[in-house]
Formats: sequence, C-alpha cells, structure tokens
Amino acid sequence: MSPYVLPGVLAVLVLLLVAGGRVREVRPVWWWYLTGYPVTALRIVRTWRKVAVLNELAVAPRPARTLLGDLIVKGDALRPVPPRISFPAATRTGVSVLVRLHPGQTPAPFIAAADALAHAWRVHAVRVTSPERGVVHLLATAADPLQRPGLAHAPAALLSAVVGIVEAGSAWVMDLRKVQHWLITGATQSGKSTLLTRLVLQLAPQPVALVGIDCKGGMELGLFEPRLSALATTRREAVAVLGALVEEMHERMSTCRLAGVRSIWDLPEKIRPVPILVIVDELAELYLTDGTRQGKQEAEQCSVLLLRIAQLGAVLGLHLVVAGQRIGSDLGAGVTALRAQLSGRICHRVNDPGTAEMTLGDLNKDAVVVAQSIAPDEQGVAVIAGPDGTWTRARSHRAGTDEARTAALKYADRAPVLPALHRALLMSEVEES
Repeated sequence: MSPYVLPGVLAVLVLLLVAGGRVREVRPVWWWYLTGYPVTALRIVRTWRKVAVLNELAVAPRPARTLLGDLIVKGDALRPVPPRISFPAATRTGVSVLVRLHPGQTPAPFIAAADALAHAWRVHAVRVTSPERGVVHLLATAADPLQRPGLAHAPAALLSAVVGIVEAGSAWVMDLRKVQHWLITGATQSGKSTLLTRLVLQLAPQPVALVGIDCKGGMELGLFEPRLSALATTRREAVAVLGALVEEMHERMSTCRLAGVRSIWDLPEKIRPVPILVIVDELAELYLTDGTRQGKQEAEQCSVLLLRIAQLGAVLGLHLVVAGQRIGSDLGAGVTALRAQLSGRICHRVNDPGTAEMTLGDLNKDAVVVAQSIAPDEQGVAVIAGPDGTWTRARSHRAGTDEARTAALKYADRAPVLPALHRALLMSEVEES
C-alpha cells in the first residue's frame, strides 16, 4: 500500500466531516434527508424490540400460569412480542412511525415511554398520538425547530396570520375563521407582546378593523394606533368601546335576519360588514377594582360585554384575542365564563401554575405540564391548544418596535372607519372631564 493512501483517505474523511457540518448548518433539511434520516431509521429498526421490551410495550403471547387438564402449570412466560411497526418514514424534521397495537393494548404506555423512545433513538422528542383505534403514531423530531424558527410561510387568507413556527417545523397560523376567539397568557418577557405584534403586523394589510383595549395607558397597542379603528386606554373607555361593539353586533344580527342567513359570511360581498378583531392586552386591568362603586360597576360591565361578544360574535364577524399575565378565578366568575368561550388557547411561560391550569387545563392536562416546563430563556415559546384538545409547542417570530410603527403608518389608510366607536370614545372623554 502506498504511504500516501492513508493520509489521503483521512484528508477526504476530514473534508466530508467539514462539508457535512456546513451543510447541516446552512441546509438542515438536506442534511437530514441525506445523513440524519438513514441513520435514525436504521437505529429505530434495530432497537425496536429491545426498546419495546424494556418499556413494557411488548406483550407475552401466553401468561406465566396456564391450565393443563386439572393441573396448574407454572413456568416462564414466552418471549414478549413487540407490536409491529411500519418502516420509519422521513419528514422534513424527523421520522414518522405507525405502530399496530396488540389486542387489548392502549396508547397510554406509549405516551409514558415517549421520553425513553427519544433517548433510545437519539432524537429531540417523540410525540405520541392515536389517529384511529388499534394504531399509534410516533412522530420523532430530530432537533428542536424552535431554536431557530426562521420564517415559515403559508398562503395568506382573510383573518389568517402566520405568526411563527410549530414544533413539527410547519408555519404557525392563527386562522380566526376556524378558531374565532383566543386566550393568550404569559409572564413579562415571555413573548406574549411579540405574538400580539406579529398578529397585528400580519392583519394590518387586510380589510379587517382592529380595535385595541390597552388599559396600561396604551403602552403596548398604542404603537399601532394609526392602523387601529379605535383604541381604549382606560377602563371607562373600554366600557364605551365594548358597548358600541355590542350595538354593532345587534345591527349585524338584524342584517342577517333580513337577508335570511345565519352568518355574515353568507351575505353578498357588497353588503357584508367588515370583520372586527378586538385585542385586549392585560385582561386583569378590566376586572381588578379599587373597591369604589364606580370601579366595581365598570368591571362588571366589561365582564358582561366581553362575554356577550364572545358568545354571539363569531358568526357576526366579531373576534376576540384576549391576553394577560395572569388568568385566575380570583378575578371573578366572569373570567371563568369568558375563558369557556375562548376556544383557542396559547400559554407562554407563566409565573404561577394556576394560570397555566386556567389556560389549558380544561382542554388537555398534558399541555399544562409542558407549558410549566418552558424555561425563562425560551422567549416566544408557547403551548397552543385547540378546541379539539390537540396541542403543540410553537414559537412566534420576533417583531420589533420599529417594525410595528412602520407597518402601522404604512397601512393606516386601510383602517376601516367605525363611527359608532368614535362617538362612544368621545362621549366617554366628555363624561370623564
């Protein structure tokens, strides 16, 4: 053998390693299909029996005790048989495996073994679902896509906003036509305000009326004031705006009744009223009172009006996005009633377990545990839960203050004029003065 062969082979290997690392950094999807997927698929196939047995996912064909005539025979059980799996299929971010359960098996032990499967297969996480009876779907994510969210895209549609990326690697889309009302919770610096900013940025070019209620003096939503059709910065103003919206809602009811339809989306486009999105930042400011009679009355009015919009507004083109650092029953029964009407839930890192439970507990208990595990340095990471109980982790795209101001000015001429809201705000200012 030539003395130059071995150094040449080593040089080629080093070059391949360096090139592979570069491809993994620049083109992670390519690297995964070419290198990561084949290795992971082989590992899953080779280790499945052992992993299934160690995690009690395999089933013995016969029990250790059996009846032979009139005698009870004891002995070692036959070798456990793991359930059959499909060959691991590649996805953009990981591997998909279908498991055919043995008769009598349930998805519960597979859910409990998700972390063990992730460690055995050397992947970031394994999500367990059951698409049909007798079948378990294992979706392994090779790496955490939320570390580098990038800019996932999705087709633009009315009342639809691409706000980030979900754990599976696809775009995180908030579609208000599918899920009409949302509850967003998160502590300070958790990413709640960034999510609201991204939502407004996406909806600003659309023919949608944006109404802001920010009782912290408008510090957050005031950035978008040129694009907003109305902005309430005090609870008195909030009562006036919400009252005007309820009147608008009743007018739309009359329009639909006269046209013989059940929704504004069934109306001809020429007479269809513009959809309205009401964004409430810091819900607690509307419910907490200073003990005065006026304060209690305003809080009660806000509670009743918000609940009315949440109950009846969906088919009439009135949508709610309600955000807050803390959502608890101590704010009053009205908060619990309102939460029941907000079918979309987003929970960032929160300061107390009660808020995570209040946000996600009635939809999925597992989502509560995952939300409580979000670390302080995972800004923008949240758990999303839908009305069907499904949930996933996601991360919103970053959005800066300058970007918000620029977009508000750029699309200021697209803010629909709602005269009833302006009159309500003027009357509120006159009464306060």
